[in-house]
Amino acid sequence: MKFELKWLAWEITRRCNLHCIHCRSSSELEVKSHPDFSTDEAFRVIDDIAAFSRPVVVLSGGEPLLREDVFDIAHYGTKKGLRMCLATNGTLVTDEVCKNIKEAGIKIVSLSLDGSTKEVHDNFRQQQGAFDAILNASSLFKKHGIDFLINSSFTKRNQHDIKNVYKLAKSLGATAWYMFMIVPTGRGEEIMEELISCEDYEAILDWHYSMEKEEHDMLVRPTCAPHYYRVRLQRAKEEGARVEARSLKFSTGGSKGCLAGQLILLIDVDGNVLPCSYFPKAAGNIREKSLRDIWENSKLFKDMRDWKSYKGKCGACEYIRICGGCRARAYAVKGDYMAEEPFCSWIPKSIKNT
Repeated sequence: MKFELKWLAWEITRRCNLHCIHCRSSSELEVKSHPDFSTDEAFRVIDDIAAFSRPVVVLSGGEPLLREDVFDIAHYGTKKGLRMCLATNGTLVTDEVCKNIKEAGIKIVSLSLDGSTKEVHDNFRQQQGAFDAILNASSLFKKHGIDFLINSSFTKRNQHDIKNVYKLAKSLGATAWYMFMIVPTGRGEEIMEELISCEDYEAILDWHYSMEKEEHDMLVRPTCAPHYYRVRLQRAKEEGARVEARSLKFSTGGSKGCLAGQLILLIDVDGNVLPCSYFPKAAGNIREKSLRDIWENSKLFKDMRDWKSYKGKCGACEYIRICGGCRARAYAVKGDYMAEEPFCSWIPKSIKNT
């Protein structure tokens, strides 16, 4: 089976003006051990990407707006035919930034909203005023006709606010809302005890399915929650929806849970190529090999694409091809990226029957 790169997150800086509790890259305002690469190197990376694929490229961080050349990078990618996007915490968004976003050809911007009130969001982001910044940024994006989506991350400290965050995201005019279930990596390792329980996890995914069925104005998807596609298929079958089983069958362009190393990847500020934004083990480095070579030939990516070699419940599960389990979470909790998803409560039929 051919695995085509569809989506690429690119950490163009590890510097950030916030200190969020879950940050996968443990970003700080000054990160001397992981310096920004030059503009010329950024152009070389874009050339490398465009040489073999045309993925969506998300300029991420840290906070990418801290780079003075962020719009030069975006514009260069646009000229190369890539769909350039931007991920920001919203605190640095101004009218001038919005003008530059449009001129650089950036197609959509993502904002991070983790609470429906400043008390919840600012606590999660560990920065007073972060919530007001999101409201200001979303207002400016609407003013300038810039499409934006909202990413929301949840742990025990803010899971009570999930429904309200969804409603707020919709009221702000977001084109999509992505519900992230935290993966304990980077600074997120410090909040292992705050991870949502298996039981609550299942209930939240069940709620998301019901909500998604009624939502017609905004795209909604859970992220880093691969077993949602098992829940979705089970619920659909219970309700007699025959089309769901076909639409959830995995293909390189279809719906599936964990896409790490199969449709997506992350390039970090040091040039390491990682399966996803939450997976700390590198498949290779673009300063040493071409992105095509890493994507097609790395052992790590080949392992993750070999579902028959998955271990534990995942290896025995009848939903392996539409779920796959979170490989980053398995690696963070069990130290083995081929191990079973540690936050899935489903018992495969093959195990139940033994």
